Amino acid sequence: MKMQLRLLVLAILFLPVLRSGAQNNSSSQDQKMKLFINNLMGKMTLDEKLGQLNLPASGDIITGAGSNNNIGEKIKEGKVGGLFNIKTAQKIRDVQKIAVEQSRLKIPLIFGMDVIHGYQTVFPIPLGMSCSWDMALVEKSARVAAQEASADGICWTFSPMVDIARDPRWGRMSEGSGEDPYLGSQIARSMVKGYQGDDLSKNNTILACVKHFALYGAGEAGRDYNTVDMSRLRMYNEYLPPYKAAFDAGAGSGMSSFNEIDGVPASANKWLMTDLLRKEWGFKGFVVTDYTAIAEMIDHGLGDLKEVSALALKAGVDMDMVADGFLTTLKQSLGEGKVSQQEIDMACRRILEAKYKLGLFDDPYRYCDVNRAKNELFTPQNRQIAREIAAQTFVLLKNDQQILPLQGKGTIALIGPLANNKENMTGTWSVAADFGKSISLLDGLKNAVGTQANILYAKGSNFVSDPQLDARISVFGKPTQWDKRSAKEMIDEAVAVAQKSDVVIAAVGESAEMSGECSSRSDISLPENQEELLKALLATGKPVVMVLFTGRPLTINWEKANVPAILNVWFAGSEAGDAIADVLFGKVNPSGKLSATFPQSVGQIPIYYNHKNTGRPLAEGKWFQKFRSNYLDVSNDPLFPFGFGLSYTTFDYNNLKLSNSTLTNDGKLTVSVEVTNSGNYDGAEVVQLYLRDLVGSITRPVKELKGFQKIFLKKGEMQKVSFTLTEKDLRFYNSDLQWVSEPGDFKVFVGTSSANTLEAAFTLK
Repeated sequence: MKMQLRLLVLAILFLPVLRSGAQNNSSSQDQKMKLFINNLMGKMTLDEKLGQLNLPASGDIITGAGSNNNIGEKIKEGKVGGLFNIKTAQKIRDVQKIAVEQSRLKIPLIFGMDVIHGYQTVFPIPLGMSCSWDMALVEKSARVAAQEASADGICWTFSPMVDIARDPRWGRMSEGSGEDPYLGSQIARSMVKGYQGDDLSKNNTILACVKHFALYGAGEAGRDYNTVDMSRLRMYNEYLPPYKAAFDAGAGSGMSSFNEIDGVPASANKWLMTDLLRKEWGFKGFVVTDYTAIAEMIDHGLGDLKEVSALALKAGVDMDMVADGFLTTLKQSLGEGKVSQQEIDMACRRILEAKYKLGLFDDPYRYCDVNRAKNELFTPQNRQIAREIAAQTFVLLKNDQQILPLQGKGTIALIGPLANNKENMTGTWSVAADFGKSISLLDGLKNAVGTQANILYAKGSNFVSDPQLDARISVFGKPTQWDKRSAKEMIDEAVAVAQKSDVVIAAVGESAEMSGECSSRSDISLPENQEELLKALLATGKPVVMVLFTGRPLTINWEKANVPAILNVWFAGSEAGDAIADVLFGKVNPSGKLSATFPQSVGQIPIYYNHKNTGRPLAEGKWFQKFRSNYLDVSNDPLFPFGFGLSYTTFDYNNLKLSNSTLTNDGKLTVSVEVTNSGNYDGAEVVQLYLRDLVGSITRPVKELKGFQKIFLKKGEMQKVSFTLTEKDLRFYNSDLQWVSEPGDFKVFVGTSSANTLEAAFTLK
């Protein structure tokens, strides 16, 4: 005991010395990097510096509207800083060899890819992942993605996407974490940590790229690439927090968005890229544009390629993705005094610093070990992790008469366009996956029941009834498997199969590419032909379980009213079929909670839980009041609220208590609640804490998420869950954009969703 006490005293005495040593070591490393890059840049010509700012696509995987040729010659000439969408360790080694053995200064390339939700082992789409509300799992998914991508030559990912999105018509909602800035910030931090680890120079970490900076998720009309217009107050309080959280977590790069901010496209917006990102937030990394974003500013109306390229550089953009504007025009702009040598040098330095931190100057082939690629991609261990994580993201939306979980016996009918379609299991932006290796739902059910049950299958319908629309939703190698039979023939077959069964599983929803980039929808209901299939299946009198595949919230009013059980599985990744079967048969109790509100109607959009009151709010519990803020034809309520998600068991909330009725600036307030598993199954619950600032110098939301905990309770078990609030939790940006809290009265809410809570009150002194 004396020895332990002595060691503790020594640790306390030497802690400042250790901290000082760590800081000195960091400073020494920074100085070493600065000297190295100073020496290198002293040898570089203007053309070679501009080359570092150039990021062409390799052509190995096409994701945008353009292409590049003669890349090898440009690399030899020092006119390429990096490449993206080339994969495999051997291919990347071959290209890197050109840069470090055939170019004059032998500067290595940086290799990027859209590793959005996994590499070859694909995890649920980000919107689905956010519904786990489990930061350890989010980080683990990014860690596995980094492990696999780095084993295949990739050292830079264009992820995480942290755009707040409140309009489900926008297809790219599938790539983000939903509508809430607090939840989005937690996920952003976890993703960056998973990708970058604690040391970027390790060959199993990759550089994160925060996108799309900024406000991309707020495009008008839910249409991709569209105009965004909002106040600075809304930016700072509602849309910017996840970006800042990701940069604060150490993300090494950022990507400019396609939209405009205050009338200026992001890629030319000096306030955004320099004043906010670098001066206010202290970001030290580099900024790359999105695909051809600089050239696209011509259509925005800002000038020709030379003009917009100069604007982008002066704004603070460092790397030009695909547009070739920096490479081909900045030299002339420099001669005309439109840009400065200092601006070019700063952009070049930031890119070289990233390469230095990745260890590419020490070993340009550190990510090109073909043996790693053979041993670390799509491993049984990674697939098992993906399966376990996927099961935690599913949201049980309805379960009348406890139809679920199913018994793995008797005869089960599996019907629908997503029942036996491996290619669509991974969802959008799964560019490195082998779709044929994904587990279909049909295979997953068969794997689960073995010989204990009989699985019957029928397709039932196509995704949509219009063949031209079907062609638009089957890109990126994910065929919809269009069936030429008539709708009646397919439904008749499905009904015949259903009548032979004890229970029907209807696998319906969107195809993988009905959401994602350039996949906006004006009608976000279930396609009409799939609804007709559901009606026919329900008419058989058999119990029907709807397994819903989607990359966005949908307006499924009829389905909610008529289908007895609905399990939303998003797009669950490589192991989708097995993970879904795990939940359907009760091996895993669903615990997902919605991170985005489901509207009743597109007319309610944008709809989100943390809205502000009007001066004429609708009275609680009312549908319609004249001269109040409401609709004539639909209630203000969502179809499913933010934070909602059922379980096979039930959870009771009781005894919400505050440790004090007041909170001081330097004090703490403990909020506790008793949560009891009152049902018949063990299960996990996400306990959610919300606040409301009742009086402020500016109007405040009716409710804001400020904390959550995911707990596991055995049947009959009770747990006391506690949250600690401080004055910092009450801060917001006021009208002067100051980060402040204001004395006054607050409400605190704790419960199972944003719409189902207990409440208490306290005062900030």
